[in-house]
Amino acid sequence: MVSKVTFDFAGAKVLVIGASRAGIGAAIAREFQDSGATVEITGVEPQCVEEDAARFDYIQLDVTDTDEVYNFASTRDHIDVLVNCAAVTRRGEEMAPEFFSHVLDVNLTGSFRCAEALHPALSVAKGRVINVASMYARFGSPLNPAYGASKAGVEQLTKSLAIAWAKDGIRVNAIAPGFIVTEQSAKARKDANFSTAVEARTPLARWGHPEDIAGTALFLASDAAAFVTGACVIVDGGYSVV
Repeated sequence: MVSKVTFDFAGAKVLVIGASRAGIGAAIAREFQDSGATVEITGVEPQCVEEDAARFDYIQLDVTDTDEVYNFASTRDHIDVLVNCAAVTRRGEEMAPEFFSHVLDVNLTGSFRCAEALHPALSVAKGRVINVASMYARFGSPLNPAYGASKAGVEQLTKSLAIAWAKDGIRVNAIAPGFIVTEQSAKARKDANFSTAVEARTPLARWGHPEDIAGTALFLASDAAAFVTGACVIVDGGYSVV
C-alpha cells in the first residue's frame, strides 16, 4: 500500500475563495490547514458550513462586486497561496442569456477579479494561484453551456496570467476536476442513467470526491511544482481519456 504524500505549509497564508459549502474549496482549505497553513475562506453565503465555522476565519465575499473584492484585497498584504474556487451552475437552465452572463461573471470574471485584486499581496510572497477549471472546459455540454464556457475561459486565463506574472515570481496553475460528488453536482446525480453512465465510462469506475482534488492543489502550491506554471491538471479518474 502506497502511503499518502504529505506537504509542509507551516507559516504559509492561504486564501480559498468559494469554500463556504462542503465541496472542493472546503476540502482544499482543510487539507492546507492540516498541512500547517493559516487558512482563510470566503463564500457568498452569510456563513460557512457548521463543521468549518470553528476551523477557519470566514469572510462573506461576492466575487461579482468589484469594489467589494478590491476592498477585501486591500486588507491583505501577504498571500502565499490563492485558490479560486467560487462557481455557480444550474444544469438545464443555462440557455437564459441573463443567467449565462451571471455564470461567466462568477466563474470566470470573478476568478480574474480576485487574482488581480490580490496581485500585490501575491507579489510580496512570490505566491501561487490555483484556479479551479473543469473537465467541461474541453467538452461540449448541452445542459451546462455557461459553465463549460466559463471554465474554458478559466483555463485560458490561467495560461495568460502565468505568462504575465512570471516576472513577479508568481506561479499560476489550474485544476480541471471531473465528475465530483458535491452539492453542485447533486441535480446531475439524481439522474440515475446519467450517474451510471459516468461510472461506466470512468476507468476508475466511480465519481470523485472533493478530497481527490485537494492533493493536486497542495502539489501545485508546493516547491515540488516549482517549475510548473500555466498548466491545467485534469483530475477525473480517467474519464477524459476514454
